[in-house]
Amino acid sequence: MIPRELIDIADVPGGEPLRLFRRGADFMIVLDRNELMNSRMSGSEEALAVMTCERLALRKPAPADPHLLIGGYGMGFTLRAALAALGPKARLTVAELVPKIIDWARGPMAELAAGCLDDRRVRVVLDDVGALIRAEANAYDAILLDVDNGPDGLTRAANDGLYSASGLAAAKAALKPGGILAVWSAAPDVKFAKRLREAGFAVEEVAVRARQSGKGPRHVIWFAAKR
Repeated sequence: MIPRELIDIADVPGGEPLRLFRRGADFMIVLDRNELMNSRMSGSEEALAVMTCERLALRKPAPADPHLLIGGYGMGFTLRAALAALGPKARLTVAELVPKIIDWARGPMAELAAGCLDDRRVRVVLDDVGALIRAEANAYDAILLDVDNGPDGLTRAANDGLYSASGLAAAKAALKPGGILAVWSAAPDVKFAKRLREAGFAVEEVAVRARQSGKGPRHVIWFAAKR
């Protein structure tokens, strides 16, 4: 078996450090003993983008120049899928709290990134996605959150605010009418789904597989539309 090689360690503001490993051609980002991301399992992260874009296209009228806010670059699966699904007038703002994540994308994982960070439609902001959400009203057609393993699987304590009643109210205010808040989770969360509805969103919960092949663990995405 090919041994796992530690490539680098990244400090997380207010949280435990992240470690980047490589095994052969595969990469893993690990928090403590939990594997947050694996380059072999991209299906549900890509679905987060593809399904959001499909829902935006059904809006009447569909936005000609949609602006998406992506919370957490990760390994870039969601960003690359969104770029492939959207037209030349789209804008994608990526909020990444950990600068080394972007360094890894441009360094050891450059082949995996496939130049997505240099697409002219992309703007990278090294900041907490919550700060960007609170900064503007009616700014985004969609907000895609994949910064944790879900509302109950936080990578740092401060992220709890994203899933609280006040955090959801801020996200709703940041969305344009008919905009979509899409939240990725490693597991279902009945309380969070209820909180979304109580915030006034029209909520759809979709189960997706971790791998593109339709195999692997079953993950959850909530699509919460601003009424």
